[in-house]
Amino acid sequence: MRRALPALPAVLVPLVGIALLATAGCGIRATTVPVDVGPAPSRVSCDTPAQPGGQSGVPGFPATVELVCGSQLVGVERIVPMPEKPERPEKGTVRDPVVQAAQALLEALERTPSAEERDAGFTTGVPAGLTAGAPKPGDPAGTVRLSRKPEDLPPVALSQIVCTLAGSETVSAGPGPVVLGGPDADPPRAWECTDAVRSRPESVPTLGEIVRPTATATATATATTSPTG
Repeated sequence: MRRALPALPAVLVPLVGIALLATAGCGIRATTVPVDVGPAPSRVSCDTPAQPGGQSGVPGFPATVELVCGSQLVGVERIVPMPEKPERPEKGTVRDPVVQAAQALLEALERTPSAEERDAGFTTGVPAGLTAGAPKPGDPAGTVRLSRKPEDLPPVALSQIVCTLAGSETVSAGPGPVVLGGPDADPPRAWECTDAVRSRPESVPTLGEIVRPTATATATATATTSPTG
């Protein structure tokens, strides 16, 4: 003989029905296991940490190195050491101070940001091993020849290089485009560090405008690269 279940009070019947419908409708099982949804999204600060005043006995110059932070370029003030001189320089070559400074800035861009800079969100896209060379005969004054074609570099890396060289008083004679070339005989091209390039470094033009050499630049470049005996 089955026992009849006690009847619910008439007041509770509608409430039980509503609870059952809500549970069936959402399709979510109750659980006592905590769910880890990960940390809340955080935004990088892009605050430039204080830089040391340079190493004692190591020559260098103040410069603004353009790093990537928050998908844009942000300048970091540094004392950039000059590259070491080669042990056996080729006979007749002249060490161009502009090329030396450009090489030092490239090495600063290639270097992994410090721990403090990484914590603030700074990164760099300039590949390691990139070097700066002297202009070829016929190049315009101020041309920097890179060991890779500028148009073959990642756009963000090219933007970092252009804006860093453009902001250096040691490399750039003043406001205006930066003239870059590759290791081959292709004519150098000019790139400008605009607000658009700084805010969206991936949008830098792949090919800059070709810069035609002048007679003065040709004579200067020839005299610079001529053996001195």
